[in-house]
Amino acid sequence: MAMAAAISAFALLLFLWPASVIFFSYFLTPRRIRITMAKQGVTGPKPRFLLGNLPDVAALVSTATAGDMDAGDHNIVGRLLPHYVLWSKIYGKRFVFWYGSEPRLCLTDTDLIKEFLSAKGVHLSGKSWLQRQGTKHFIGQGLLMANGDQWLHQRHVVAPAFMGEKLKSHMGYMIECTKKTMETLRTAAEIAGKNGLVEIGEHLTRLAGDIIFRTEFDTSYEKGRQIFHHLTRLQSLTAQSSRHLWIPGSRFIPSKFRREIKSLKEEVEKLLMEIIESRREGVEIGRSSSYGKGLLGLLLAETTKKETSSYSLQKVMDECKTFFFAGHETSALLLTWTVMLLATNPAWQEKARAEVASVCSGEPPAADHLPKLNLLQMIINESLRLYPPATLLPRMAFEDTKLGDLFVPRGLSIWIPVLAIHHDEEIWGEDAHRFNPARFAARSFAANRHFLPFAAGPRNCVGQAYAMAEAKIVLAMLLANFRFAISESYRHAPVNVLTLRPKYGVPVHLTPVTASS
Repeated sequence: MAMAAAISAFALLLFLWPASVIFFSYFLTPRRIRITMAKQGVTGPKPRFLLGNLPDVAALVSTATAGDMDAGDHNIVGRLLPHYVLWSKIYGKRFVFWYGSEPRLCLTDTDLIKEFLSAKGVHLSGKSWLQRQGTKHFIGQGLLMANGDQWLHQRHVVAPAFMGEKLKSHMGYMIECTKKTMETLRTAAEIAGKNGLVEIGEHLTRLAGDIIFRTEFDTSYEKGRQIFHHLTRLQSLTAQSSRHLWIPGSRFIPSKFRREIKSLKEEVEKLLMEIIESRREGVEIGRSSSYGKGLLGLLLAETTKKETSSYSLQKVMDECKTFFFAGHETSALLLTWTVMLLATNPAWQEKARAEVASVCSGEPPAADHLPKLNLLQMIINESLRLYPPATLLPRMAFEDTKLGDLFVPRGLSIWIPVLAIHHDEEIWGEDAHRFNPARFAARSFAANRHFLPFAAGPRNCVGQAYAMAEAKIVLAMLLANFRFAISESYRHAPVNVLTLRPKYGVPVHLTPVTASS
């Protein structure tokens, strides 16, 4: 069946694309890369015609994720990256596998990763054509998918929204939104009765959405939830499409799958345009003197510039979708996984609660409190190590590159398995799969690039400081208000849907913290 589909796809490719493009893209370039890597002793699983190793990856992941895990088992590499586990045993930690016709080099050497992600990689590497094509309806050409000079320009525009005084000015919104969530959780626990059972993930997802919508888009979660709902569905469809062959011209083939993607994209952009037009109208009629202080305000101000590099409205929407996703989904997952870990490790939970009480003295955390919450920072880091929202970090070499003793030819994608590196016993010790925040008491791991939850180098996550401030505020206030224990009904089943999430949520028993307790 897979071979028949590949032959049909190839026939379509022949019809739609010039022969020279097909020859270079599907035969000459892959052959050149395969020979170059083989000469260096880097091989891998044999690819199938056009499909590469996609069917193998899909089958391995399907088998590995069929069941649940023990609640205390954090060794999730074999579940989420079974192809890495299998092929690294056979071919070594450097191997090449094929995503359709695109060759991908698995790289786990932390020194080479540090070199590759350094400043020289800004123009020499970036997101591949296949990656950009696969996410064009989801986040379009926002910052995550931009390359070269365009990426530099977009980074320059959006960075001020997530750091310095702008970040400090957002803390009031973060605290206000979190207070409302604490009230909602208290009510939910009362309704649940004696056991106080609450699915914490849905509340933290709503909270993360409310925070990003208020701080960066000057709108409430109620207005933004439709956008988030459609983006979540688009995320799922994008993840599904990434497991299948994609070829140029396939978009012309009608299907229910593609119609749904197109419909969702149009609906998201319609909702975004309503917010954008409302903001622009306010300036035009004099109701407001600026487009706002958050990310959307910065982007709209950029559209008024006359330079050729200024933003179009389509790019504004792509950037909004990118940060709706990145600023909402990843923050919610960081909070949810951290609560799960604290709920299953009550001793660490009590230590964190004592630190929050000592530093904050019963008040919501202020800006000068955050650097003093050292234990909470260690806990957050350990959560990001065990359950990084992004399990993979992909880049493509746009020019021939030398990395240590390795020659990387142009057109080869570098596949950095962040999850595997974070669980590597050679780096983290025999307890690599155990929750142990104390390992972050020394900061040498992050300095040596062993720790990659926000990537590294110039293309690291622009919202890192924002995400860490948000996580500390929310967790500090949660610890001050509740004790939480994992429910007996919790099913430990991490899955990867572009991001690493708990398949069945995280139900916990909430008990309000009182002055006497």
